[in-house]
Amino acid sequence: MADPSIQTFCCHKPHFGNPSVLLMSEFDSTPYNSVCLVSSLLGCFGAVYQMLPRTEKSLSRRWFSLTSQRGRQIVVWLALADFLASLGVFMRSVMKLHGPMTLAWENRSVVFCSIVAAWIEYFYMVTWLWTLLYALDTWLAFQQRQGYPKLYHTVAWSIPAFLTTAGLMLLYFPDADCHDYGLTNPDVTVVRLLPNYIIMYTVIATAMVLAPCFYIASARCIDSLVSSCLGQVTNKERSIIQTVRLRFALIVFVFAICWIPNIINGIVIWSSWGDLPVSFLLGLWYCMAVLNPLQAFFNSIVYRRSNTKINLKFNIKPVDESSPLLPSNINT
Repeated sequence: MADPSIQTFCCHKPHFGNPSVLLMSEFDSTPYNSVCLVSSLLGCFGAVYQMLPRTEKSLSRRWFSLTSQRGRQIVVWLALADFLASLGVFMRSVMKLHGPMTLAWENRSVVFCSIVAAWIEYFYMVTWLWTLLYALDTWLAFQQRQGYPKLYHTVAWSIPAFLTTAGLMLLYFPDADCHDYGLTNPDVTVVRLLPNYIIMYTVIATAMVLAPCFYIASARCIDSLVSSCLGQVTNKERSIIQTVRLRFALIVFVFAICWIPNIINGIVIWSSWGDLPVSFLLGLWYCMAVLNPLQAFFNSIVYRRSNTKINLKFNIKPVDESSPLLPSNINT
C-alpha cells in the first residue's frame, strides 16, 4: 500500500490515547502484511515479465504500431518503477512479519520505516508520471510528431524526487512526533501532515484525469489516419481500431481501479478528522494493500502487444528512443 496514512505511522507512538493507535496496530498485524506480501510478489512478477526482452512477430500488413520501439521503452521504464515500488512493499511486509518495525517506536525503527516509506512513495509517484507520459506520447504518435525522451526522463524521475523529499521532510523533521501535535496545536498537525497528502493525491489525480484525455484524443485520430493512408477502412482495419480503443479503455480502467481507493481514503480522513470511521478505513486499506502493488501485474496485461514474443537470447538490437512511435510508412 502506498498512501500518506502509512507514512504517518512511522512517527513516534502518540500519547494520550490518540485514536490513530488502533489503526497503527492493524498496520502491523499479520493478516494485513500477509496481504501486502502476496500482492507485492505478484506485482514484482508482473513487472519482471513486462521487462523481459521481446521480438516482434512479422505481420503481412502492419499499418500502424501503437507501441513500437519508442512506446516499448516507456513501458519498460514504467515496469521498472513498478518493480521497485512493489519491492519496497515486499521488504516492508517481510520486516513487519518477522518483527514489527514500529512496535517499540524507537528512533532506529522510525528511521528505517521512514526510509522504506520514502522508497515506496517515490517509485509509485514515478509510475504515475510514466503512465501519464505514455498517454501523452501515444497522442503525439498519432499526431505523427516526434517524442521527447530526455524530457520524459527528467519529468518522471526528478519531479517525484523533489515532491517526496519536500513532503516527508515536513512530516518527519525536526522530529518524528507528528501525531501528538494534534492534541496541543492542531494547526501544526495540518501543516506537517496535509502537504504530503496534497502532493501524492495531486499527482494521482493529474494522471487519472489527463491520461484519458490524451487517449480520447488519440482514438479520434485513428479513423482519419487510416483513411488518409489507405483510402478506405476495411473490416480488418475497423477491428484493429476497436482493439486499440479497447486497450486505451483498459489502461485507464486499471489505473483508476488501483488508485481510486487511495483518493477516497484521503477524502474520508480529512473530512472526519475528529471522528475517524475506523472500520471503513481498515476496509479501504485492505483494498489498497491488494490493488496498489497489483498495478504492475495488471500493467503487464494491458500494455502487452499480441504480436510480440519473449526472447531470452538477449540479442535485441539497441533501441533508438527518438524513433517515431508510428512508422513513416504505415502501409508496411
